[in-house]
Amino acid sequence: MTDTAAPQHEARPAGPPTPADAADAARLVSFGLQPKLAPARDAEYAALLRRYQEEPAFARLADGVATGLGLVVLEVSPRAGMAVAAAEDSVFAVRMGEYARRATADPADRFLHGLAHLAVAALAFPRPADLADDAYLGRITVNGVEAFVRQACRRLAERAAEQDDNTDPPSDAPGLEAAWRVYARRSATGATKDARRLAGSTTGIVGKAVAFLADSGFLQRTGDDAGGTYRTTARYQLQVRDMAAGSAMTELLALGVVPVDDGAGSLLPPTEDSDLDLVDGAGLPFHR
Repeated sequence: MTDTAAPQHEARPAGPPTPADAADAARLVSFGLQPKLAPARDAEYAALLRRYQEEPAFARLADGVATGLGLVVLEVSPRAGMAVAAAEDSVFAVRMGEYARRATADPADRFLHGLAHLAVAALAFPRPADLADDAYLGRITVNGVEAFVRQACRRLAERAAEQDDNTDPPSDAPGLEAAWRVYARRSATGATKDARRLAGSTTGIVGKAVAFLADSGFLQRTGDDAGGTYRTTARYQLQVRDMAAGSAMTELLALGVVPVDDGAGSLLPPTEDSDLDLVDGAGLPFHR
């Protein structure tokens, strides 16, 4: 009887790496640099992943290739593929400042783009358990992120008032205390003759940030409701794990807009007497 099953991958015999091994290792790293490529959809990618997991020598070779390119290997698995992040000195690094300069020439807008990225991460994974659970999928909407940041700004304003802090710091000063003043003064949607949202509005800024994450393979667009709906990818979860201990994200979560202490992880809805400048359809998503 002829066996029609797919041939099983056979481990290579131990020995010094060959030029073919080096080429395969570099090929695997090149797959990792294509964030939208899923191993399940590429047989060669899947085969190289299996080789990485089954051959320690090949895994060390691939790790070495990545290190030489200034890349940090976050995870290698069928779920995430070869997930890599660029070190600061890597030629593959996409720095937030460079992204923001491409997005806008306004220094205040660059500051708000950074705040939008921080808010997306906090809203997508509001609980430590969400980051630890490989099966968890965060879901966000553009309008929901905008509403989340605006509500966080209100909390910061209340905190500043309680501390009798009426000094308006420079818009490019670090920290959320400076950010809320810049964000709160900005219109949520702006206005054009044909009712399109302005790029400099806060919703426009959030939309650009989310689109950048989707183009980079960190989010997947799932619909058009509420300004655009998205879900997270394994690669984004790994990236957020790296930044979760950052002081800015910790401060944002500590505001209480996203409760994380009781395990519910749901956002607090605006109160009925809220005067927040929310966009239409800014219902905040709830996390289960």
